[in-house]
Amino acid sequence: MPHKLTDVKIHTVTKPPSGPLEELRGDLCVVGAGIAGVSAALTAAGLGRRVILVDALPMLGGQCANSLIGLFCGVYGNGPEYRQLTHGLFDRMFPDLEKTGDLSYNHRHTITVNYDEHAVGRWMEREIVQSGVVPVTGASILSVDNDAGHLRSVTFATRYGLLKVEADAFIDASGDAALTWEAGLECRVPERTIWGSQQVRVEGLVPSAAPDPQDLAQSVYDHAEEYGLIRRDGLAFFFPGRDTAVLNMTHIESPLEAVGAAEAQLRGKDQADRVIQFLRDHHPAAFGQASVRFYGLPGRRQTRWIAGEHQLTEHEVRSGVRFEDSIARTSWPIELHDQPEGYVWEQFDGDHVHYVPLGSITPRGAVNLLAAGRCVDGDAAALSSIRVMGPCAAMGEAAAHALDLADGGPVAEIDRAQLRERIRANIGPDETGDGAGLAGAPPSGRRDEEKEPLHAAH
Repeated sequence: MPHKLTDVKIHTVTKPPSGPLEELRGDLCVVGAGIAGVSAALTAAGLGRRVILVDALPMLGGQCANSLIGLFCGVYGNGPEYRQLTHGLFDRMFPDLEKTGDLSYNHRHTITVNYDEHAVGRWMEREIVQSGVVPVTGASILSVDNDAGHLRSVTFATRYGLLKVEADAFIDASGDAALTWEAGLECRVPERTIWGSQQVRVEGLVPSAAPDPQDLAQSVYDHAEEYGLIRRDGLAFFFPGRDTAVLNMTHIESPLEAVGAAEAQLRGKDQADRVIQFLRDHHPAAFGQASVRFYGLPGRRQTRWIAGEHQLTEHEVRSGVRFEDSIARTSWPIELHDQPEGYVWEQFDGDHVHYVPLGSITPRGAVNLLAAGRCVDGDAAALSSIRVMGPCAAMGEAAAHALDLADGGPVAEIDRAQLRERIRANIGPDETGDGAGLAGAPPSGRRDEEKEPLHAAH
C-alpha cells in the first residue's frame, strides 16, 4: 500500500501541435533588466502603469548586478564640487546600501561608487516586487509585431514555452538593441570591435598591501606578453573593509553571434585566470593568496545600438551642448575601448557636463518605442562617455516619463516642456550653462581616496 506522502500520480503528455502560449497585457513592456531597464520599470510603475519587465538572463540586474562592474560611474560631476547629476533610483538605493555597508564613495576626479553586486541585485529585486512590476526572466525575443513603427506585441521564447506580451508602449533596454533589431528598424554597429571585459572577484587579499593603481598598470604592461595578456593595463577595485577586489584587467570580444559569444566568454575566463597568476607572481604581498570567488558574466560595452532621430556626436559631448530635448547628463570621460591593448581615456574639466537628447533614445521610424542604456544612438566616442550607469539610469527614467505622456500615442507628439519638468532633477534648470543650478551635494558616506582607481569597464 503506497504511503500517502509518496503516492504521486503521473501523466504522460506530448506537446500540442501549436505549443502552449502564455499571454500578458500591460501598459509598458521593458526589455532588459539592467540599470536602465530597472530605472524605467520602477519609474513607470510609480506613475501607476502596469509594467512588464523582461530579460534574457535567468535573473534581474543585467550587467550592473551580474557582470561584476564594481563601480557606479557617471552619477556625479567632477571635482571639486562633485555635484550629483542623476537622482531617481540612486536617491533610494545609495542610502539603503550605505546602511548595510555595501557601498562606499571614491573621491578622485569625480565620485565613483563601490558597491556589492549581490546587495544591488537583491535591492533591485525587492524594489521590483514591491512596485508591482511583473518580472519575466530567461526570455529571448522570438518575433515582434511591428505595425508601421507602432509595436503591438513581442513574442518571447522561454524554457517553459512561448510568451506573448502586448503593450501600449515599449522600451529597448537590452544593451544590444535586440528589440529594435528584431522589430526590423535600423541599427548601428562599429566598424571594429569595441572590447568588453571579463571581470572576476577575487578573495583572500591583503588590501593594505595593494599596489598603487598606476604602478599596477605599469606592471601589467611590462609583463603582459609573458603571461599572454591581451590588455596591457588594468585595475583592481578593492572594497573597503573586505579582503576582496574586482579585477578589470581583460579585453574580450563582444560578438553578436551565438557560437562566437560562447567562445568569447570562455576565452575571457582564461584571460582572467592568467591575470590572477600574474598578480600572485608579481604582487604577492596583496595577491599571494588570491583565489577566485566568482566570475562575472561577460561585460559588453558597445555592440549594436539604435539608429536614432539624433546621433549624439563627439563634438557635442566635448562642447557640452545642451539640447532643447535633453533627458540625461553626465561628465564621464570619453572611454573608448577600440584597441585590444588599451583604451582612450579623456577627462573633462571640473565644470563640464554633457547631455543626451530625447532624439538619441528614439529609434528612427518608431512610434511607441524608446531605447535606454548603452544601445542609444551616438558615434563611437560619444557613446563611450554616456553608456555608464549614471546617465543610463536617467535615460530609463526619462523614457518611462515620455511614454507615460504619450499614453499609447506617438512619442513625437508629447509636450517636451512637461517632460523637462518631470525629469528636472536629472537635467538641471532651463537656463543655458546650468552650472549654478545642478542639484545634489557630495555624499558624506564611507570613502577611500588612496587605493581606489578612478575608472572602470561599464
